[in-house]
Amino acid sequence: MKILVIFNREPYDSTDVTWNGLRLADTLLKNGHEVRIFLMNDSVDMARDVCKPPEGYDQDLSHMLKELIAKGVAVRVCGTCMARCGIYKNYPYFDGAEKSTMQALSEWVVDSDRIMTF
Repeated sequence: MKILVIFNREPYDSTDVTWNGLRLADTLLKNGHEVRIFLMNDSVDMARDVCKPPEGYDQDLSHMLKELIAKGVAVRVCGTCMARCGIYKNYPYFDGAEKSTMQALSEWVVDSDRIMTF
């Protein structure tokens, strides 16, 4: 099954929403599903090396995303959001996180069996 996970939120927003979404993506992958991730809005910070966990937070979300990429999860990041969104506007995305477009997201949406947003 092809599963698309779309993240929208700032990675460290005083909740565990993004962390739980990444955990679910990893579990789905372990269960044999094809997982794809698209980052947009403030979640794009997660694909930037400059993004670090705040003091007292015990999870490194960017590292978790890199681990998913290393396991074969395709990660695309909104190109328009690079300059518009996140705390680290205009910082580049790290290797493995492909700068992408709304057109590419629309193609993934049509080609997915399930879509989840976080």
